[in-house]
Amino acid sequence: MSKEFLPFTRPSIDEDTIAGVVEVLRSGWITSGPQVREFEARLSDYFGGRPVRALSSATGGMEIGLALAGVGPGDEVITTPLSWVATANVILRAGARPVFVDVEPHSRNIDLSRIEAAITPLTRALLPVDMAGLPVDRTRLNEIARRHQLRVLEDAAQSMGASWQGERIGATGDLVSISFHANKNLTTAEGGCLVLNDEQEARRCELWRLQGVERFPNGDLDSTLPGGKHNLTDIAARIGLGQLARLEEFNARRRVLARRYFECFDRSLGCELPLEDFTSSNWHMFQIVLPGHVERGAFIEQMYAAGIGIGVHYPAIHLLTLYRQMGFKPGDFPIAEHIGRGIVTLPLFPAMRDQDVERVCEQTARTLKALGGQVRAAGQPNVATVSGR
Repeated sequence: MSKEFLPFTRPSIDEDTIAGVVEVLRSGWITSGPQVREFEARLSDYFGGRPVRALSSATGGMEIGLALAGVGPGDEVITTPLSWVATANVILRAGARPVFVDVEPHSRNIDLSRIEAAITPLTRALLPVDMAGLPVDRTRLNEIARRHQLRVLEDAAQSMGASWQGERIGATGDLVSISFHANKNLTTAEGGCLVLNDEQEARRCELWRLQGVERFPNGDLDSTLPGGKHNLTDIAARIGLGQLARLEEFNARRRVLARRYFECFDRSLGCELPLEDFTSSNWHMFQIVLPGHVERGAFIEQMYAAGIGIGVHYPAIHLLTLYRQMGFKPGDFPIAEHIGRGIVTLPLFPAMRDQDVERVCEQTARTLKALGGQVRAAGQPNVATVSGR
């Protein structure tokens, strides 16, 4: 590789944050403690005063959210087949069944017009995903939920700093799970949070977060529910505090870079570009869908050889072995399958320069033209997905 390697994402951690982490390490209190409480308070302020509990992952947030919503064995939860597999796995872990609804081709989010046809007497909740930080229409979503008396657990893993009709994702709605994984707009290295409706629900979240244990002043303890271990460390929370202070700066830079992609990208290449939204999206990722005749593995290999990292977010969940064993099959959700076969994530992170975007666009054009005659072999598996919840 003749040029410096450009990864598809890289966190921006400033020196003040690094120094703050060192202070936490020296303090002797490195697990959940004062930094977590401060992080939760700042997040609550960010989300308009709603209670927030910090967690070790957004996956844990979804697991707890389903428990708080009363989802259990025999229930159904409606969700999208185009997401990181955690979105559906947490439904299975609750003992329920995921009911997939195909996506809308332009937003790549769950097609709200198809949801009501999928609702049955067993449906307990809706679990939408904001693909690449582009919000699902919260107005229509919540109208459907109210009409059918369903809970909504938002998989807003990628949505930190996104908004709907001028209000931040997380500031309104029901239960909202957000990721702070290393590739997210705000990172704690690993981690997440759950935004809740009231303090009573937040207290139950705390129990689910740490083994269901409640401690008493006399040293006794009790456990009233089968909680897990989803607590965030003070080390991670201190990273999050530094990141939260710069979130608006980070997202503003992401918007600039996304605009540059639209300006530079050669639209004659036959790729499907993301929805050009600069009102609601936080531009967590910039994703294209490759032309059908281009083999994705070869594209990734050649881009990597040119010094450019590419992500894959995501193959359709229902075509993974676990879900095929449940009876799902090719053709069930054709739009998600089409997107999942050809989607790739191009580099996008705040430290990128405008010329990095230009370099990616130029190399993408060269690579696609070189691969013009290569056709995906039937049954050939896609490359591994890199993600985090």
